[in-house]
Amino acid sequence: MGPAGGQAFWLRAKDGIRLRMGIWPAPDQAKGTVFLLPGRTEYVEKYGPSARAFAQRGYAMLAVDWRGQGLADRLIPDPVKGHVVNFLDYQLDLDAVIAQAQALNLPKPWVVLGHSMGAAIALRHLVTQSLFSACAFSGPMFGVEVPPILRPVRSLIALVLQKCGPVLFYPPGMTHTPYVMRVPFTGNRLTKDREMWEWMQDHLRQEPGLALAGPSFHWVAEAILECDRLAKMPSPNLPCYCAVGTDERIIDIPRVDDRMAHWPGAIYAHPKLAEHEVMMDNTVLRDAFYDGCTAVFDTVCQPEL
Repeated sequence: MGPAGGQAFWLRAKDGIRLRMGIWPAPDQAKGTVFLLPGRTEYVEKYGPSARAFAQRGYAMLAVDWRGQGLADRLIPDPVKGHVVNFLDYQLDLDAVIAQAQALNLPKPWVVLGHSMGAAIALRHLVTQSLFSACAFSGPMFGVEVPPILRPVRSLIALVLQKCGPVLFYPPGMTHTPYVMRVPFTGNRLTKDREMWEWMQDHLRQEPGLALAGPSFHWVAEAILECDRLAKMPSPNLPCYCAVGTDERIIDIPRVDDRMAHWPGAIYAHPKLAEHEVMMDNTVLRDAFYDGCTAVFDTVCQPEL
């Protein structure tokens, strides 16, 4: 469902982990390149429609299979369990993507769009060594949502789990079956668009190697501690667009609210009735989101001559 001319590449992170990257060109002179950084469980093919939407708006786009998901190297013997040794390892993946983009001379300026976990990975880069001229976020994982009774001790539990070594079993409520194959469409926490829901299911039926289920306890601990570190860092001085649906039930919304309240000039949108994955919702919500992103990106990007 992506635009014509898409290509896939195998990459190696600095520590030897094999990654996969997909690139789609803009049809004419590109204004720039969108680095779309997916969330946990996701994969390059899922963002073909996003690439098409950005191409229609004048942008090339790339997406990546992070370590441990998609067709990238899995990290533990159980291939469907989400895991990472250290959350900062994802920065090695992003470094490899950037190096490949430089080698391919992808159109500049470069802008970044992070969804969920990908937003946390993007934010880490933006506050430390950014090569991007603007950014956007969808359902950003700036905090890991836990039951209210655990919120006061969330960070302490994560620290204990981290110090205990890699705890590889699933947290309560997580299973060995990918979310989109485990729960019914009605009441799911990702999208209200049945066609997109069934499209995501079809991906896993056609290519079971893309499947990823729940995360390990260690992944959760690493994510919590990274979000805690990021919460203490100031926002970068970059144009920013962020969307959190009014029906969002997955991320820690107060963390996002606080980040956006302290990001000068940021545009903070709340798509009505949208769940966690606004880019996988109906065409009206999707188009509004892409228009919001490109309105911000266009302030720093012009077609190459």
